[in-house]
Amino acid sequence: MSRLRIPGVIGALALTLASLNFTGCFQQQLIAFDDDGVLQATIRRTDYGVPHIQADNLESLSFGIGYAFSEDNACMLLDIVARYNSRRSQFYGPDKIPGSGDSANLISDFSYLALGIRQQAEQGYAGLTDNTKAMLLGYSRGFNHYLAKTGRDQLDPNCAGQPWVQPIDEIDMLTALLGTALLPGSGNFLAPIFLAAPPDTSYLPTPLADNSKPQPGLPLSHNIRLPQLPRSHPQALGSNAWAIGKELSANGKGLLMANPHFPHTGILRFWQFHSTIAGVLDVMGASLYGTPGVVNVGFNQHLAWSHTYSTAEHFIVYQLMLDPDDSSGLTYLVDGAPRTMTEKTLTLDVAVAPGTVLPFSKKVYYSDFGPMLVVPDVLPWGTDEQSRYVAYSIKDVNQRNFDIVDHWLAMNLAHNMDQFKQSFRQYDGVLFNNTLAVDQQGNTFYIDDSTVPNLTPTAEQALRSDPILVQTRESIGFSILPGTSAVFDFDGPVPYEQAPKLERTDFVQNSNDSYWLTNPASPLTDYSILYGATHTEQTLRSRMAHSLLSDSAGQDGRFDLDDLEQMLFSERAFLAEAVLDDLLELCRIQGHEPVAVEIPIPGTSTATASTQTLAVNIAPACHGLASWDGRYGKNSRGAHVFREFAQQFATDPQWLAPFDPTDPINTPNTLASNDVVLQHLARAVLVLQETGVALDARLGEVQFVEYSNLDGTPSGEKLPWEGANNVEGGFNVFRSIADDSSLIPRHVYPPIPGSQISAEGQGYQISQGSSWIMFVSFTQQGPQARGLMTYSQSIDPTSVHRDDQTRLYSHQPALRPLHFTEKDIRANTLSETRLNLDVSQP
Repeated sequence: MSRLRIPGVIGALALTLASLNFTGCFQQQLIAFDDDGVLQATIRRTDYGVPHIQADNLESLSFGIGYAFSEDNACMLLDIVARYNSRRSQFYGPDKIPGSGDSANLISDFSYLALGIRQQAEQGYAGLTDNTKAMLLGYSRGFNHYLAKTGRDQLDPNCAGQPWVQPIDEIDMLTALLGTALLPGSGNFLAPIFLAAPPDTSYLPTPLADNSKPQPGLPLSHNIRLPQLPRSHPQALGSNAWAIGKELSANGKGLLMANPHFPHTGILRFWQFHSTIAGVLDVMGASLYGTPGVVNVGFNQHLAWSHTYSTAEHFIVYQLMLDPDDSSGLTYLVDGAPRTMTEKTLTLDVAVAPGTVLPFSKKVYYSDFGPMLVVPDVLPWGTDEQSRYVAYSIKDVNQRNFDIVDHWLAMNLAHNMDQFKQSFRQYDGVLFNNTLAVDQQGNTFYIDDSTVPNLTPTAEQALRSDPILVQTRESIGFSILPGTSAVFDFDGPVPYEQAPKLERTDFVQNSNDSYWLTNPASPLTDYSILYGATHTEQTLRSRMAHSLLSDSAGQDGRFDLDDLEQMLFSERAFLAEAVLDDLLELCRIQGHEPVAVEIPIPGTSTATASTQTLAVNIAPACHGLASWDGRYGKNSRGAHVFREFAQQFATDPQWLAPFDPTDPINTPNTLASNDVVLQHLARAVLVLQETGVALDARLGEVQFVEYSNLDGTPSGEKLPWEGANNVEGGFNVFRSIADDSSLIPRHVYPPIPGSQISAEGQGYQISQGSSWIMFVSFTQQGPQARGLMTYSQSIDPTSVHRDDQTRLYSHQPALRPLHFTEKDIRANTLSETRLNLDVSQP
C-alpha cells in the first residue's frame, strides 16, 4: 500500500540524503538485520517499570522490546496472536463464556479466516521492507526467548501452563498487525460475515467427514446472538491531543499534550518504552499491545506527536443486485453483466470437550468487492422489504495494509517536520487516526491521513445528493453504495495531497470531532465526505477543549507543562459550566413540588409501551447540586447527580439557542426553562434511587477501578477514581466497557438501562478512558516530558507494576517525569538485563 517506492540509483541517493541531519552532518546508517548471528540488546528499567532498550540494529532492538513487553504482558500477547490467527476455538472452545452457546470464539475465528489476514501475511511477507521484516522477526524472537528462559509454567498466572502458551513467529505477528488494521472497518462485521450464506443455505459450520461426530449438546452457533447493525466506531475509542506552537507556548518552542482514551483492559492497552540505536534512533512513548517495536504516541529529540481516533470511514458496504435468473443467489450484476461469487471452504480445529479437538468446516462467500455480509432484516441476502433481490458485500481499504511498521518507524526517525510529513506521503499505515505533531521550533502540523477509500467523483456525489443513500448513511452510521456499476468502486486510499491537513504556529487540536475545527481560525472544508461532517454541532468534549484552550493558559496567556497538567486534572465539564446555574434556578422555582414523569412499568415489554406516572421530589437532588463544586474531582460531592442528569439530557437536549454553523464553538447554548428539563432531573433521581447511591456521595465513593481475580470475580478492593465522562462534556474522561476483546477473565458490573451506573457495583466501574497521558515540552536542553499510564505497565497480578501507576492516579492524579536523557536514565535505573541470543543455528 506504500505510496512511494524508490528504486535503483534514485533510492541510493535518497538513502544518502536521509543520512544527513538538518545541519548537514552525516549520521550513522540505520541497520535492519543483525549481521553476526547473535541478537544483543540491553534493557534498563527505571521507576514504574519503564524499559529503556538499546541495541545496534532494528532486529536486535525489536528483540529487546519483545522480551521486555513479554516480561510485563506475555499472556496478553498470546491472546492477541490467538485472536487474529483464528486459534481461539482450538484452545478455548467455541464459546467466549464456556458452555453458554454464544459461539463467540467460533465466529471470531472463522470470520478472521474469511477476511484472509493469515493468508495475506504468508503471501505478503516476502515483499515487506527489510525494516519491517527485521522488527517482526526480532519481536517474535524476543517473546520466544522470554518464554524459553522463564518456562511456560512460570509465566503470568493468567496463562501459566496453558496449552496456548506456545512460541510465535513473524507471520503470527504480521497477521496480528493486519487484523488490527481492520479494527475500524471489517473487523466490526465479524458476526455478519459469519452469518453470510445464500438463500436457503445454512451458515453453520459442520464437522469434517470421517471424523467423530460432535459431542452431544455441542453449542455450535445454535444459540448465537444475532448481530445488531455494526457501527463504524463500536468501542467509542477516543482521545484528546493538542500540538501547541511557538505563538502559544511559554518558551516559544513546541509543546504537546497526548491523552488517548483507550480501554484499560484487553488487547487495546498501551505500553510505555524507550528505544535507542546510538546515532540513529532515540524515541520514547507508548504503543498498543503487540506493536512490534515502533512507538505509536511519543517523541524524539526533534518532534513529538499524538493521535486521535478519526471520524473518517475506512470501508464501503456495497449493495449487490442479484440476477433474478439465478435462484442460488450467487450471481450479481455489474454494469448489466453477470458476475459469479467466489465460494471457499474454511476449516478450523475446535475444542469440543476436554482433550478433544475436532476439525469443522464452513463455506464463506465473496463478491469482487470483498466478503459477503448478512444482518437479518437489515442487510439481507435474498428478497428485502422492498421486494428487491439483493445481497451485501464489504470492501475495506485497510485490507493488505503492509505499511504499518514502516510508517510509524519513519515518524520515529524523523529529524524535522518535513521528514515527518514525508512519512505520510510515502506510507498509509496510520490506519484510523488523526495525527497531531509539533517540532522543537514550535511549528505544528495536523493531518487526517487515516486510510480512507478514494471514491470516484460519481460515488462522492451520490453519497452527498442521492436521497436514499444520504438517509441510509445518516441512519446506520456508515456508507452503502450501489454495487451495480464499477463507477462506485474505489481503488486504494485517498492520496496525501487530498487529505485534510493544517500547519499553524499557535495550535492544532482534536477531540474526536472531524477535521473541520482543528483550529477555528482556519476551518477546513471541501474534503471527501468519508472524512466526516463539517458545519455540524460539536461534541461537548470538543467544546470543552476549545474552552480550555482559551482560558487555561498561564498569566502570560501561554502554556507550559504545569499549565497543561493543571488543565487536564481540573476535572471540568462543559455541560455543567453551560447549564448548572440555570438548572439550579429551575430547582429554586420548583421547590418541593413533585415532578411528574412517565416511566415503563417494570416487567412489561417495550412493544406494549405500558407506562406509569410517578411524582418525584427533586429537592434533595437540587440541594446536592447546589453544594457541588462543578468538578469531577475525587472529593466532589453530588457530581454523580449531575452526570445522571446529563445522561437524560443527552436523550433530548433542551437548548434555547440552537446550533449555528457560523458560531460552532458557542452554540447551542442556554438551558431552556421547561418541564422536560425538570423531568430529566427527576429521572436522574429515580436512577440513583434504584442504585441505592446517596445523593451527597463523593465521586470517589461511587467511581472506581477494581481489579479482577484470576477467575474473573471481583477482587473487592475499589480504588477511588476521579475524572469526568463524555456525557457531561468532560475532558479527562472515563467510562465502563463490557467487551475488551480479550479472553482473560474479568468482571463487569452491569449498568442500569439508560445509564452508566451499576446497582450491583454501587457506582461507575472504570475500564476505559485516559490511558497513556504524555506531555512534552521542547527546551534549549532538549525535550522535557511527563507522563502516566493510568492502568500501569503490566497485567501480571504478581508484578509490582500491575497497579503502581493506577494507585498513583487513584491517590491524587499527577504525572511523573519521563526519563529520556542518558544522564537521567542512569540516575534512575533500578535493574538492567543484557540479552544475547545466538540465531546462527536453526
